[in-house]
Amino acid sequence: MSLIFENATIYSPLEIIEEGSLVISSEGLIDYVGKSRQAKEGAINLQGKILAPGFIDIHVHGGRGIMFGYGDLASELEKYSMWVAGNGVTGFLCTIAGPDAISTNALIKSYVPILEKGVSAAQALGLHLEGPFLNPEKKGAFNPKWLRPPSRQEAETYLKLGKGWIHQMTLAPELEGAEEIAKLFRAAGVVIALGHSNTDYATASSALKGNFTHVTHTYNAQSGLHHRTPGVVGAILASDNITAELIADTVHVHPAAMKVLLRCLGADRIVLITDAMPGAGLPDGIYELVGQKAIVKDGLATLEDGTIAGSTALLNNCVHNMHQIVGASLKEAIQMATLNPARVLGIDDRVGSLEQGKLANLVVLDENLNVYMTMVQGKMVFKKE
Repeated sequence: MSLIFENATIYSPLEIIEEGSLVISSEGLIDYVGKSRQAKEGAINLQGKILAPGFIDIHVHGGRGIMFGYGDLASELEKYSMWVAGNGVTGFLCTIAGPDAISTNALIKSYVPILEKGVSAAQALGLHLEGPFLNPEKKGAFNPKWLRPPSRQEAETYLKLGKGWIHQMTLAPELEGAEEIAKLFRAAGVVIALGHSNTDYATASSALKGNFTHVTHTYNAQSGLHHRTPGVVGAILASDNITAELIADTVHVHPAAMKVLLRCLGADRIVLITDAMPGAGLPDGIYELVGQKAIVKDGLATLEDGTIAGSTALLNNCVHNMHQIVGASLKEAIQMATLNPARVLGIDDRVGSLEQGKLANLVVLDENLNVYMTMVQGKMVFKKE
């Protein structure tokens, strides 16, 4: 039996359809999206609410007390999947890291059958390895003992154990052997993201014209822009094709810097992420993050020395900030959390936009982008009480 939504403001996000209608088949696919037709009995009247593709977070460590890679992995992933659907997320990558190669190998191996089985709500799309081949000079919240020089043998083992579930890897291009690793992973279909790097403009620019096609949390843990030494940030702003992540919580990056990124890259190339840690969705307290103790106070997560340690951001709030504070149109802001991340992962043929034949992964929002309803493959996984 099909499900029909009527009287919605649809952000596909490629177009805006006022008084729109969307029909979902019994197989969980979109049968129709467009102007409202004659209302059928049983249709759900959204009363002008926003209907958009479900959000996709390709860089997140956890939330609601859950840290990917800790505890009962299957149970924790299931709980996270249910919780994050309430933020409008319908798909995410699990960002993981380990203190050494043995631990990381074990994590990857353990996650594969869990990912193959799937979860009940927001879809766990695969793994993002943030490290371990990062520059300690730009370690961010990482325990420096967790970072090490690139190793081909280690990288090959990750790929073998991952069985195609590793979809993104963050790497510092200036490290000896990094280019070999980037080439190896890209050949395996993995997105190589430049991140945690203290390199110069020339090295970063060269990497972004080669196997590095994406950037991890732009501005953060990167050599900054100076008019005589443009650094990593300068290479990103001057790039022509790469996509770049942005934590739009107004804490990690000043709104003016976000606006500069938007003007330089355009709405098609920015990917909103949360980089969220276990304290997201919970009160202030002390939490674990990549081998370090993170203190959350007034919603800001830091190490004891004041270094920002992940975020407590929710993706629907990042979309709101990008629109209301930075000045992107709502259509653009929604695209940055839906179609753009789907394109990065190469899954935009199935998700990321509301089009006939695609999976009915969608979110219903009010005018303030509060989440009213979330659906995954046509199944309701969250509804506001």
